[in-house]
Amino acid sequence: MNTELKAAMEALEKEKNISADTLFDAIENALLTACRNNFGKADNISVSIDRDTFEYKVTARKTVVGSKDDIEDKALQITKEDAAQLHLNAEVGDEVDVPVDSQSFGRIATQIAKNVILQKIREEERSVVYDYFSEKEGQAVTGVVQRSTGRGISINLGRADGFLAEKEQVHSERLRPQDRVKVFVLEVRSTPRGPRVLVSRTHPDLVRKLFEEEVTEIREGVVEIRSIAREAGSRTKIAVCSNDENVDPVGACVGMNGIRVNNIVDELRGEKIDIVNWDENPGNFIQNALSPAKIIAVFADPEERSAKVVVPDYQLSLAIGREGQNARLAARLTGYKIDIKSETQAKDAPGFRYEDYFDDDEEGYYEEGYYEEDTEGGEYEEGYYADEPAESDPA
Repeated sequence: MNTELKAAMEALEKEKNISADTLFDAIENALLTACRNNFGKADNISVSIDRDTFEYKVTARKTVVGSKDDIEDKALQITKEDAAQLHLNAEVGDEVDVPVDSQSFGRIATQIAKNVILQKIREEERSVVYDYFSEKEGQAVTGVVQRSTGRGISINLGRADGFLAEKEQVHSERLRPQDRVKVFVLEVRSTPRGPRVLVSRTHPDLVRKLFEEEVTEIREGVVEIRSIAREAGSRTKIAVCSNDENVDPVGACVGMNGIRVNNIVDELRGEKIDIVNWDENPGNFIQNALSPAKIIAVFADPEERSAKVVVPDYQLSLAIGREGQNARLAARLTGYKIDIKSETQAKDAPGFRYEDYFDDDEEGYYEEGYYEEDTEGGEYEEGYYADEPAESDPA
């Protein structure tokens, strides 16, 4: 048994996760390449490796001729006398398999064979890594921050390095070397230098995957995340529902004493997370989405995917949120255009004509802000609107 070859192959198979069959094929191809370099041809060469003993044999198929004077090509012919010395009983004209001493090859042929094996190992290793991370697309993985590379950050994911582009970074975060972070695998590309893994810290589905890891009920399908709206680094709203009437979806996500959601907040470095109940009734869903603000009334139009919301005067700022964030996230979460008025403003605005407050012609454009106008009665009026196009994905 060739114990050295066995030990080397078993180590490669374990460390690089490369199959033994691939390594056997690489060695066979390397020996054929070495023969071609040594003899000038390898069409009549065959290589076989015993999968149990790891012993390999190289033979050349040659035609038996009468004497040395009859030999035209030493690589293809052998004399009857030489064949007899190799214990090959053959007559002139027969074809015999002649053993080839591969260890006698020159330095150049040996180096070429070595390079062939190494190249095959590198290719197979890249293929294994590519397949591994291709299965991780759309998943959250843990990595260690290595260094900044131009406008991106290199993150060690174990078998490969992930690239966190500038646009996928949370601008309020300061990632330092050796920091352990969770990232969302966006895409895996095959390149001449190996697989390139693109990751994100801003993708809304990063929050989804963190909840799936943290909340058993979500992993088991008892609780579902129906939609997510996120402003990375600042605030996220998620809408959840339960497939079991005995399970409170919000409570399951929050956990005892808030331990589950707090673990996710810590992973996102302080990003606030609002967990609300999803509801088939759009009015109820919009009301939940605008929490923690109290709502007096919601007038939802499912066909237009728009809603008019009335809140107590003292709740207007809370419903809108700082710089309109609460209303904006609620619009994204529900997929509805939301116009918020205080109770006083609503009473003074017959018809609640929010269509006067922005231009509908720009399809796909998200618009938000304050408006001010004179009503028909000559009174001054102001309010806030958040417009999320119906064509967009609420998540």
